[in-house]
Amino acid sequence: MRRRAYIETYGCQMNVSDSEIVASVLGASDYDLTDTHEDADAILVNTCAIRDGAEAKIWARLRQLKAVKRDRDVRPAPVVGVLGCMGERLKGKLLEADGLADLVAGPDAYRDLPRLIDAARGGGDQGLAINTQLSLEETYADIAPVRRSDAGPSAFVSIMRGCNNMCAFCIVPFTRGRERSRPRGSILDEVRRLSDEGCKEVTLLGQNVNSYADTKTSDAFERYYAPGFKSVYKPRRDGAVRFAELLDAVADVDPEMRVRFTSPHPKDFPDEVLRVIASRANVAKQLHMPAQSGSSSVLERMRRGYTREAYLDLVERARRDILGVALSSDFISGFCGETEEEHADTVSLMKAVGYEKAFMFAYSMRDKTAAARHLTDDVPEDVKKRRLAEVIDAQRKGAEAANAREIGRVHCVLVEGESKRSDERMSGRTCTNKRVIIDGVDTFAEYSPSSSSSGNDSPAVVGIHSGDYVAVRIDRAGANTLYGTPLGRTELTRFHRIHGASFARGV
Repeated sequence: MRRRAYIETYGCQMNVSDSEIVASVLGASDYDLTDTHEDADAILVNTCAIRDGAEAKIWARLRQLKAVKRDRDVRPAPVVGVLGCMGERLKGKLLEADGLADLVAGPDAYRDLPRLIDAARGGGDQGLAINTQLSLEETYADIAPVRRSDAGPSAFVSIMRGCNNMCAFCIVPFTRGRERSRPRGSILDEVRRLSDEGCKEVTLLGQNVNSYADTKTSDAFERYYAPGFKSVYKPRRDGAVRFAELLDAVADVDPEMRVRFTSPHPKDFPDEVLRVIASRANVAKQLHMPAQSGSSSVLERMRRGYTREAYLDLVERARRDILGVALSSDFISGFCGETEEEHADTVSLMKAVGYEKAFMFAYSMRDKTAAARHLTDDVPEDVKKRRLAEVIDAQRKGAEAANAREIGRVHCVLVEGESKRSDERMSGRTCTNKRVIIDGVDTFAEYSPSSSSSGNDSPAVVGIHSGDYVAVRIDRAGANTLYGTPLGRTELTRFHRIHGASFARGV
């Protein structure tokens, strides 16, 4: 008799990808996925440990699930498992927390889940089961992820795991382990399968995705970084297939499949990566370049391996080489010892770059990190919150200005589904990863650049659907969303052939 498993996912895209791996592992061991915990034999919570707030949310959810177990009166109580980064970080504490979890599995232990569930259900060792062993080799390269039927036209493809950067604030190297890359052949095979299944967009994933190197054979390393950047470790990359080559090969699989990647480190943007992004029509013209701070002195305490000046030089080269590129970033407010002057440097960087999007947080100290061992979390919480509000305000103003410049442009938008607020509108994303709400989607024509509306001589197309590429003229803009009119259905290669870039001014 097949059993049922319910998976909840919190945190980053890598956790989404990991949950798809978990689904595949369980499916091969006589489990079916269910959309509700009410009839599940196993409830698995895939967790994030990057900040206090993320962990607090998981603790609250586990207390809710404890009540579910207590109130289950028809079927045996489900096994509740904690997976991923929080499981790796807290380990035994979860199992001692008043019965909130029956098993704990770290990010490299998902193959062991069927055994762990059976062990927890069997009552051995007080009904507790744990495997948080980190691996130097595990990439799950041979496991075909099981994607949800409602996942839409996009998919995630994990290309590497772990991180060696050891930034002072970051827990990832301790919860995800050392950096290792998946063989290129298995990545390309998965991308080909997705193309055959009709997928229109893939996002390559990794904790430090653009440090990808599938073999490592020598100590030569500095020339692989962007100018002005360095690292605390020596990656062995001579003779390896590096990120630029992989990105080019993935883009070559299907010219009509858009390719994105996240999350990168700024140091791993040498010129050859920028050239691939600029030259490939189906590689998204959006770069996520986590700055974390605009102050060189804070960056040094963070062990980021670059200065403010080196970062701004990378921004200049990216905008020079990639026409229409959009930039996003990460920022931490109130890191150890941050002064008002250092905070002002971050605000001024936000204004100088004008990011379209940013992920911004107040600093939250994590155990085991270099900051926890050597620095003091000495910025008061109220000061952190005030500085974060100022950073958010600077980013919002930059995004508003950037999006105002979009009015009148035509973008190639991948339609993802209906708008959340109206089933008479569709929602999608541009090549530059900006959300677009599309009006007037009932009837229009195939896209013709000689016309600025649907009233041309091309055959009418009734409606647009998830997975369609549509040329959209932007009519108005907010800080986070663009609004536009569809000009016609198109293809990536056709749109690029017409415009030669990710967008065009006018039609």
